[in-house]
Amino acid sequence: MRVTRPSRAVTAAVAWVVLAPAAAIAHEPIAHTTGSPAPWTAAWAGSAQGVYPAGYSVAQPGTPGPAGPGNTAPLLSAALPDDQARNQTLRLIVDPSVTGTSWRIRLTNEYGTRPVTFGRAYAGLQSSGGNLTPGTNRALTFDGHGSVTVPKGRTVLSDPVPIRVTDAGSQRLAVSVFVAGVSGPMTWHAAAFTTSYLSDPNAGDHTADIADTAFPHSTTSWFFVSEVQAQRRDTATVVAFGDSITDGFFSTINGADRWPDVLQRRLDARAQGRRPISVVTEAIGGNMVTRIGRTPGGCTPCDGPPALDRLDRDVLAKPGVRAVILLEGINDLGGGGATAEQVIAGYREVIRRVHARGIKIVGATLTPSAGTAFGLYGTPETDAERRAVNTFIRTSGLFDGVADFSAVTEDPARPGHLRPEFDTNSSAGGAGDHLHPNRAGFLAMGAAVDVAQLERFTR
Repeated sequence: MRVTRPSRAVTAAVAWVVLAPAAAIAHEPIAHTTGSPAPWTAAWAGSAQGVYPAGYSVAQPGTPGPAGPGNTAPLLSAALPDDQARNQTLRLIVDPSVTGTSWRIRLTNEYGTRPVTFGRAYAGLQSSGGNLTPGTNRALTFDGHGSVTVPKGRTVLSDPVPIRVTDAGSQRLAVSVFVAGVSGPMTWHAAAFTTSYLSDPNAGDHTADIADTAFPHSTTSWFFVSEVQAQRRDTATVVAFGDSITDGFFSTINGADRWPDVLQRRLDARAQGRRPISVVTEAIGGNMVTRIGRTPGGCTPCDGPPALDRLDRDVLAKPGVRAVILLEGINDLGGGGATAEQVIAGYREVIRRVHARGIKIVGATLTPSAGTAFGLYGTPETDAERRAVNTFIRTSGLFDGVADFSAVTEDPARPGHLRPEFDTNSSAGGAGDHLHPNRAGFLAMGAAVDVAQLERFTR
């Protein structure tokens, strides 16, 4: 589908940008010779996991409704009454991991069943809530055009946009997209742990608005936006590749206290005179390493594509990646009934493919889940399989490094259980679920990563 028809040459260029697969766009060759443009590096990511509302959302305003087999979730029934956007604007808040002055934004329709048209899109600095810092909101273009139609199953990367981010620890980008017409099924990331903002249906284009008065609805999910790249010559990227424990379940909304966030701050504190390192989180709640899927009654569509299937998109295709930290497997064991041998076979394939690209990989040991009430997560059999997986991670020698998350989160008085101080819910309050560490647990996990080793890997 064409956006405009200025000439055959321009039309061909627009079609290539829209239709090219994500991996092809991410690997655009950029020379590193003196005077050439600086290369691009991944600065933020929100893994596309499926079609709204299939997933495990957190703190989403709305009445719970069906979100997949055996799973309910809070639905955005006021903002999205028929589960799609309709002539409305979404203002998505994202947190870049590095400073910069030139950015590219990826919009995704990977799980859509029809083309979606973004009539206009902007990016600027958030000031508070859905409000923007005056003078920072910039129109996005796509091969020079202000609107773009993305076919089903595809993504599109914007042209560079100039926005001055001087403090990545405190400044957030607001990406505003106007969905012209009806979107159809929306590609999303369920659990953002970051508040974003939605206009009313049929409210029209408010992408250029500085105030948030046209955005009465909030969401803790990301829609359509899956990646932000920064143009920097001196930066390397580390990908935190995982499931809900990496995604931040039981951390705090807008707290930036997932373990990858903690790791980013540790690296930033050491960055004076060293090469800056960008940590991007490619995690999906419920995600598995293998293709085994959930046991009967579980919500396999909620879990997103398994690590084996999304590795190219979420790790290998990211520009500037030098290392990956893998924390996955507990859902295969506890949600799918996999054996340790099946998970380890998946690890071997991931390691082989990552090493083939010259990227280092750190294996993170699986945190304990004894006492969990749902699925097979809390059984002694699952704990035995988890320990076998962790022995492989620690002793096989196939990983380039080990982050021993199990050692820092397991209760020494009750082996197989989380430490009591880590087993509460920082986001919603109350008791924990014996599976997800809380903010305090994430702080301990982030501190367990060998940052000196990561610096060596990224030189």
